[in-house]
Amino acid sequence: MEERKLAVLRAIVDDYVQTHEPVGSKALVDRHSLGVSSATIRNDMSALEEDGYISAPHTSAGRIPTDKGYRLFVDKLNSVKPMSAPERKAIQTFLDQAVDLDDVMNRTVRLLSQLTKQVALVQYPSLGRSFVRHVELVNSGRSKLLLILIADTGRIEQRTVDLVHTVSEDFLHDLRTRLNVALDGQLFTEVPDRLVGLSDSFQSDQRPAVNTIIATILDAVVTQSEERVVVGGTSNLARVGEDFTATVGPVLEALEEHVVLLRLFGEAAAPDALTVRIGHENSVEELQRASVVTVGYGSGDQALATMGVLGPTRMDYAGSMGAVRAVARYVGQILQDQ
Repeated sequence: MEERKLAVLRAIVDDYVQTHEPVGSKALVDRHSLGVSSATIRNDMSALEEDGYISAPHTSAGRIPTDKGYRLFVDKLNSVKPMSAPERKAIQTFLDQAVDLDDVMNRTVRLLSQLTKQVALVQYPSLGRSFVRHVELVNSGRSKLLLILIADTGRIEQRTVDLVHTVSEDFLHDLRTRLNVALDGQLFTEVPDRLVGLSDSFQSDQRPAVNTIIATILDAVVTQSEERVVVGGTSNLARVGEDFTATVGPVLEALEEHVVLLRLFGEAAAPDALTVRIGHENSVEELQRASVVTVGYGSGDQALATMGVLGPTRMDYAGSMGAVRAVARYVGQILQDQ
C-alpha cells in the first residue's frame, strides 16, 4: 500500500479508537496534517473501502476500520508505545510489594486492566517449565501427611497424603532428604524419571508409604490443574461503547470458560514476543468481535506462561502492546529473583 493511503488508514484508526464514531474525510482534514485535499482523502478512503480495509457501518458518510484494516495498522506499527518513566516506576513499585506468587498474579491482572482499560488475562507459571526448589513433608497427625512442592517461580503445590499407617519423624526426615537430593534443581517434567527406584532403597515395611508419597508427587506434577488463568477488569467491557456492549454477553460467557482462556493463549511464546489476534483471527466464535494482545513472560529464552489483554477491536493497540510487554518484563524479573 502506498504511504499516503496508509497514513489515511492510520488516521481513521486513531480517530475511531478515540471517538468511537465513524470517521469522515472532513474530520481527517481538520484533525490530521495529511498534506492533501479533502477530495484526495475521499478518493483514498474509497480505495481503502474497495480493498476491504474500512467499511461504512450504516448509511453514515463516515468509515470505520475492518479487521483487515486493523491487521494492516498493527503490522505497520513502527514501535509499541513506550511507558513513561513514572509509569515504569509505578509498575515496579506495585509489583515489588507482592508477598508471594498468588499476590504477584493478582497484582499483575489488576495492573494490566488499569493500564489498558481492557480485560486482563494472566496465566500462572507452568509447572512443566519450572524447576523444583524444595520438597516438604509435614506430619498432619495420625496417618495423614501434607506434601508441599515449591517451584523456582514461587509457585506452591500442596497435596494431602493418606497413609495406611502412621510414620515416624525419622522416616519423614530421611525421605524428605532423599527427595530433595533427587529433585532439587530439576525440571518438573524430569521428576518422574528422578523418582524411579527410590522406594527400593527403603526397608520393605516402609515402601508402601514411600510409594504412596511418590504417587502423590507424580499426580501433582502431571495433572493439568496447573493451567490456571487469572482474569480481571471485565467491568471495563461495559465502558467501551454501545457498538460493543450490545454483544458483550457472549464475550463474558466465553471468558468464564477455562478451556477458552487456555485456547486464547495457546503455546507460550518466547518472552517479549507479542502476538495480536484481531476479530475473526480468534478461533473462539464468541470473541470474534474482540482483539487479544498476548506475550510470553519468563527469563532468558524460556517462557513460563503467557499474559495479555482482551478488548474491542478498536482498542489502543500501541498502548496495549506497550503495557503488556512492560508488565511482562517486570513479572519475569520478579520470578527470576524469587
